[in-house]
Amino acid sequence: MWMMFLACIAASSGSTGGGIKMIRTLVLVKQAGREFLKLLHPAVVNPMKIGGHVVPNNIVFSVLGFIFLYFMTIATLTFVLLISGLDFITAFSAVLACVNNFGPGLGTVGPASNYAGLTDFQTWVCAFGMLVGRLEIFTVLILFTPNFWRR
Repeated sequence: MWMMFLACIAASSGSTGGGIKMIRTLVLVKQAGREFLKLLHPAVVNPMKIGGHVVPNNIVFSVLGFIFLYFMTIATLTFVLLISGLDFITAFSAVLACVNNFGPGLGTVGPASNYAGLTDFQTWVCAFGMLVGRLEIFTVLILFTPNFWRR
């Protein structure tokens, strides 16, 4: 599970790997540090800097929103696979593997087995997870908004 967690945050920002990506993880960690510092010193002004450049607050909030949607997507797809009859380890690891595009999961989709034992519905859920991971969550969610389809 530790390696699966690392795979969720280890994709480079320019790669086609899914997941949170390293730069977003860096923004999350720096924002956590800023919030902790603000608890200690409420009046402090501490702009976030990465590579000597100030990161605007709207970018920070976008990253935090993406991470929230990422975890909600993982939870929702895992729940759907649980309802369809998979055990928790298999469902959770299959969703992580599909959304992050990193290979086999654990349980019945682990390295000693494959995804062939999944039902058609479970395979479609995993395929949707792969699509969400590859295209990024915001891109896929925009397709489901009515404003996107209006002229």
